[in-house]
Amino acid sequence: MLYGREDEQAAVDGLLDAARAGRSGVLLLRGEAGIGKTALLDDAVARAGETFRVIRAAGVEYEAELPYAGLSLLLAPGLDRLDALPGPQRRALEAAFGLADGGPAGGEGVSAGRPADRLLVGLATLALLAELASEQPLLCVLDDAQWLDRASLDAVLLAARRLQAEGVALLLASRTGGPSVGGSAGVPPERGLGLPELEVTALTRADAARLLARRTGPELPAAVRDRLLAEAAGNPLALTELPVAAGPQAHAPGGLPLTSRLLIAFHGQVTGLPAATQTLLLVAAAEERGELDVVLPTAATLGVTAEHLAPAEESGLVTVAADRRITFRHPLLRSAILQRAPHHQKSAVHRAVAEVLPDGDRRTWHLALAATAPDADLADALERAAVRAERHGGHGGAAAYERAARLTPDRDAATRRLVLAAEAATEEGQLVRAEALADEAAARTDDVLAHALLDQVRATAHFWRGSYPTAYRLLLDAAGTGIDPSYAARMLFQAFHTAWYAGEEPVIAVLDRLAALPLADGDPLAPLARHLPAAVLPALGRPAAPLPPVRETAEAARRAGAESPVDLVQLCGATLILGRDEETAELGGELVAEARAKGTVGVMPTLQFFLAEAELFHGRHRDAELTATEALALARDTGQHQWVSQLTALLAYLAALDGRTDQCTELAATALATTGPQTAATAAGLPWAHWALALLDLGQGRAGDAADRLHTLTTGPHRHHVSATRAVPDLVEAAVRLGTPDRAAEPYERFARWAAAADRPWAEALRLRCQALLGPDELAESAYRAALDLHEPGHRPFEQARTALLYGEWLRRTRRRTDARPHLRAALETFDRLAAHPWAARARTELSATGTPAPTPSGAAQSPLTSLTPQELQIARLAARGLTNRDIAAQLFLSPRTVAHHLYKAYPKLDITSRTELPTTL
Repeated sequence: MLYGREDEQAAVDGLLDAARAGRSGVLLLRGEAGIGKTALLDDAVARAGETFRVIRAAGVEYEAELPYAGLSLLLAPGLDRLDALPGPQRRALEAAFGLADGGPAGGEGVSAGRPADRLLVGLATLALLAELASEQPLLCVLDDAQWLDRASLDAVLLAARRLQAEGVALLLASRTGGPSVGGSAGVPPERGLGLPELEVTALTRADAARLLARRTGPELPAAVRDRLLAEAAGNPLALTELPVAAGPQAHAPGGLPLTSRLLIAFHGQVTGLPAATQTLLLVAAAEERGELDVVLPTAATLGVTAEHLAPAEESGLVTVAADRRITFRHPLLRSAILQRAPHHQKSAVHRAVAEVLPDGDRRTWHLALAATAPDADLADALERAAVRAERHGGHGGAAAYERAARLTPDRDAATRRLVLAAEAATEEGQLVRAEALADEAAARTDDVLAHALLDQVRATAHFWRGSYPTAYRLLLDAAGTGIDPSYAARMLFQAFHTAWYAGEEPVIAVLDRLAALPLADGDPLAPLARHLPAAVLPALGRPAAPLPPVRETAEAARRAGAESPVDLVQLCGATLILGRDEETAELGGELVAEARAKGTVGVMPTLQFFLAEAELFHGRHRDAELTATEALALARDTGQHQWVSQLTALLAYLAALDGRTDQCTELAATALATTGPQTAATAAGLPWAHWALALLDLGQGRAGDAADRLHTLTTGPHRHHVSATRAVPDLVEAAVRLGTPDRAAEPYERFARWAAAADRPWAEALRLRCQALLGPDELAESAYRAALDLHEPGHRPFEQARTALLYGEWLRRTRRRTDARPHLRAALETFDRLAAHPWAARARTELSATGTPAPTPSGAAQSPLTSLTPQELQIARLAARGLTNRDIAAQLFLSPRTVAHHLYKAYPKLDITSRTELPTTL
């Protein structure tokens, strides 16, 4: 029976009721040690009853360095259903758990040749949870989440954020007042898990008294009772354990934190047991999984038998479950046992556990914990474990490399492993740990390449903190130290990324260095190193070699061994910079499809951002919104803050196009506030966010506000960004409407040079539109007409309509109303079709001013398709192509039941009753 937990039980009941109705939900219980979280989880399992299938696991402090250790325990009951998962997801999970041939226990594994995407393991977790819930609701319980290994935590969080209509209730518990969730392996504290949370607080004095009375009986003297209530401070575990440990006439030592007093209480209970029982408990605590098949043989090597477990069971300190696992009454009991044991005894136990375990990473970790002196063979085994952890997408490589370094007798080999540890820590987001390891390694070696690699580690940390100039300088210097050109090329590619946010001159310096790099023709980076300067330098007004078709560059890189799509992603962005939008759209679409098929999901937000930009520029606004919305979810799932900011800002621009004022301003604010793991100097999405807000101002007639934003954007440090370049025509329009065309003079000259370098008809059409606005007036008409002629084959309806609107406005101002009407009418029809409401309103007003009644909004703008959410439309389109729910789920990284849920929501909006009607509706 639980006292004083009615609110928490009601929240859990709501979660269970939703799952029974087919809706998924998540709840994280937070509270201090002993506050009753585990009791609430037990209560939830009891309340679920036989209606639910239940799977359960708990994080273990001393297992936090083992990648996917917690996840493998949680999903063990469902491993017989792996064949139901999409191929890439199934293979990723098999590799993570060591189930595939050559998995973590040895060999190269199924992911050999490329790092497994951590996101893919999370998606596989989602798919397996959905599969387990296919026949009855599923209750998934995770206790002590603060001790989950980081790889397991990432996978569970991703699945949690994507649960929708599977009938899964995910209930987690995590301790406050100690390490953060996932923070046990040296990971910096989380900025927020993005899950619904409920704080489990102390019991009221009345409820605490009731619990104490149940534990001690009514005969407890009032003075002792009051002292225990004061000491326990409403903590249920303290109310249960302190009376037993301290006796009726005493209490825990004052002045100590409650957790320390509880540890002392547990110490006292363990100390009273026979010595052999204490040894067996130490084995169980050190073994981390509580598996009797490991614990008992280990204990036997130490002269302890199974019979010695009985006193611990009789005292209630441990229980043995049906699955032959030893469970401690509370995690603090495990901690107390490990803390009280002398070092030599713990080392002996870890060594004994390792002797019982089969070859594999768990055995290696226990040997490492037992080691008291350098051991070359063990260090080699730890390095192999680190390589497997990285290959299978798990965190833990940094810890394994670092321990390997500590155990390596050879100084140079130890230094090499410290370098690897620093690089792995950077990849895992452990920036402070990475820098500390880099400093330690740098002090031990004079090797030029090692120092260059360590500077790359430091540069990554600075980049994520927003220190772009520092990151840029470190990378540029490292690439110039005479290291192998292939290493230098990768550093320069990273330097280009940092320089893009640092300013135009740093970008040019990197590209000049990259163009001069003596890469061999057979190097997979050689085609990319030639393409990047050729694409970007002309856009910055610098001469460069002719830019070959992007497909030609991509094929050359593939033939040379470049990894597709990961190594080819920059081609999309570089080609977009020079206005080759059609090539970006084509290659980007192919690479996104390839990433889906291969399961290389981590690169998709980057690819989809470039693809969405190209779709937007071609006037395919709805497609751009679908692409960006999916990419934003993936970026959030993988913690890619840069792309969260960029994609949110792009969605703000799309909201500005059709006049969704509140949504535009909210999205722009989110983009500007999304700055990455540390406080950054500027958000990555700043240029797009400012363009979005300026377009909103311009569309709603606030030319002054628009001009201010756009002038800052197009003349400031981000003026070379794609969004800043493409925003110049908007600045020209706003400045001319204000009567201050000089404000746009310099940006226009830059834009004109860019348009000439781009050599695209639509770019010249925009330049001519700017020229018509800027004057002289007698040349305006010829410029407008030439622009409209160039727009015609360009498939950019929004910009074509804006040119027609401006021309119509000019004609009306010159009193040529009859000539203005067809242009204004054409603009209005396009704006209505694109649902660009502010612009349609402006065209409608202008048309009415010519003396012709403006038509009401066309039916296209009122299409049922506009009522669908982006996800509903994306699913409906795939269903219309004949894909099954399972096929769609695999493509969009959802569960089949979620796909069905969205389809059934879409049918009434489309006024249809089945998927067979979708092809004709869409």
